[in-house]
Amino acid sequence: MGGMTELHALVIYVPGTHTEQVLAAIGDAGAGRIGNYSHCSFVTSGIGRFTAHDGAAPYLGRVGAPEEVPEDRIECVVEWHALSVVVAALRAAHPYEEPAFMSWRVEGWRRAEADSSRA
Repeated sequence: MGGMTELHALVIYVPGTHTEQVLAAIGDAGAGRIGNYSHCSFVTSGIGRFTAHDGAAPYLGRVGAPEEVPEDRIECVVEWHALSVVVAALRAAHPYEEPAFMSWRVEGWRRAEADSSRA
């Protein structure tokens, strides 16, 4: 067996109008690679809430007013070496000036040269 690579989970909240754009950008940057597959993700819908403060330039809503927006939660895995490139891609594709996202190390590790064998 070859070396192992560290995985990170990545969760992004995005308005539903921009979900496909963000999915394409992060997938093209390397997110969601599992074995011989790419662009793997899980998407659920919900309501995002926020209040923009002075100095903000909100994409939706206005400063000082609470806002509720239909948003999607995108979940995927990212190999650690691709994480900074994927985050740059999500920031470029996301409409918000401060995208809501988080990542953390996943306890599952993967073979560095994954293949489709099930040995």
